[in-house]
Amino acid sequence: MTQKIKISLLAKHQIARDALRDVFSGENFHILQAASSETALVGARGSIDDDVKDHVVIIDGGNGGFGLNACAGVTARKKLARIALLLDKYIFDDVFEAFQIGVDAILIRGPSSAPLIEAIKLVALGEKMFPAQLVSDLTRSDSGTHGVRATGNVASIGLSGREAEILESIMAGMANKAIARQLGICEATVKVHVKAILRKLGVENRTQAATWGVMNGLAEPGRFRVREIGPVRSGQLRSALSGEAA
Repeated sequence: MTQKIKISLLAKHQIARDALRDVFSGENFHILQAASSETALVGARGSIDDDVKDHVVIIDGGNGGFGLNACAGVTARKKLARIALLLDKYIFDDVFEAFQIGVDAILIRGPSSAPLIEAIKLVALGEKMFPAQLVSDLTRSDSGTHGVRATGNVASIGLSGREAEILESIMAGMANKAIARQLGICEATVKVHVKAILRKLGVENRTQAATWGVMNGLAEPGRFRVREIGPVRSGQLRSALSGEAA
């Protein structure tokens, strides 16, 4: 029997929580809780119950605001659970802020629930999912206004050749274990390199490091491997950029 994906729902309004319950009432999911606020979600302990990798916290963000604040709060209180933010429409500033917070997926609401269901299955497996438009917008934007600076090449920032390789792997959505296997080194060594990369780039997390790589031309936008969901006409999940599980 296939293990069910654990789901927690966070939405400000009851009607939104009920709608999400209906979407994820299938046999592939187990809804742990549905909350109206970050405080209600984390409870008295101040941490997420069942904080494991196959637990996806779905936050209904509507047009931003509530959702972005909730993402920041939940991210600070979880270790392994994954966070997916559901938005009504693509707004660059909102999507980029969520991207900077470090959510695992930003999903734009579409006319069908089927793409959302498939997307959450991928998120539970470690897939990073962002609107493909974000990548093209990042390459055109003045990154200085968003906290990730275009500062030159890897040599000018002080990255070693090995660190540059690992940064490219991070941009490809690879986890430390996969990077270690690819480069023939131990996972602990990869972790040391990742910490050094974050420090040298002056960023806080892997997502920001990947953003720095795009901004500074370390790889073409098409190599920044994220998946896109909706809005879609066919009601089917499609990959705008080649994706790889993190």
